Amino acid sequence: MNNPILNQIGTVFIPVSSIEQARDWYCDILGLQADGDIQFGHIYVIPLNGTGIVLDSKIYSEHNIIKTPLFHFNTENIEEAYTFMKKKNIDVITEIEHNHYFNFKDPDGNHLMICKC
Repeated sequence: MNNPILNQIGTVFIPVSSIEQARDWYCDILGLQADGDIQFGHIYVIPLNGTGIVLDSKIYSEHNIIKTPLFHFNTENIEEAYTFMKKKNIDVITEIEHNHYFNFKDPDGNHLMICKC
């Protein structure tokens, strides 16, 4: 059977209230330069390996804040990642669970996860 839909995820959209502040925050925690273009005045594509992330201030509303992580950022050292986020005063909302992952919030309250893979 020929299927026109690929079994791939191209990108994940995250609603943010300020595209400039979100760009700077995400690039900071990911160790990336925040020097890409903001497209159409409301979109910033974070350059990642694999599935991408698009920050979008046009889709932001308090009702669109992500309350359950839809994906996770990978790490090889969960303890080091946890300490890194705490030192940056990131709103870490769980301890390291099962020696494997923890959740945190971005400045808009979107729930995100870091997972040892």
